[in-house]
Amino acid sequence: MNQQSFLIIHGLGGSGPDHWQTWLAHELTERNYHVCYPTFSQFESPIRKVWLEELHSAVKTIPTDHRLTVITHSLGCILWLHYAEIQTKRLAQQIILVTPPSPTIVLSEAKSFYPVPLKGQHLSRTAEDTLFVHSSNDPYCSMEDAKNYLNLAFPSIVLPNAGHINTNSGHGKWPWMLDLCLSKGKIEQNT
Repeated sequence: MNQQSFLIIHGLGGSGPDHWQTWLAHELTERNYHVCYPTFSQFESPIRKVWLEELHSAVKTIPTDHRLTVITHSLGCILWLHYAEIQTKRLAQQIILVTPPSPTIVLSEAKSFYPVPLKGQHLSRTAEDTLFVHSSNDPYCSMEDAKNYLNLAFPSIVLPNAGHINTNSGHGKWPWMLDLCLSKGKIEQNT
């Protein structure tokens, strides 16, 4: 087995069998990587405290001698921001946060996740590299609202007209994400 682990964190409603996260988990597992892809409880109406506990349990399954890449989507990004806020040590080599929802518009199904902790030092403390991936027409986060994340000054990529980067926007197989996960170098800014 490779000395690399991947933790994949879904968002509101889960990711489902046709989502790129499910495809990615399968592709990485086929390549003999350690993959942790938990399904969080009550994913249609999540409770932050419960998801944080479940995330902590998932993180504990990662071998301590493995390099860890964390890949989050949507509400999973906000979950990671809350988790990073309460951690005191480096957890991952890299974090990839894909289409975080607007931190200024509260999702009624996930009220307990707001307010969103927008402090770059928490991300820097918990990961060597952080990358945000946004879409120019994400229905859950306008480019104006995305500035809240862009202002944290981490590398960011804005994909043109990619929707919420989910199955509804045609993201089942996503080879670019697989390539990014398998690249051994540091995340490069590519806006």
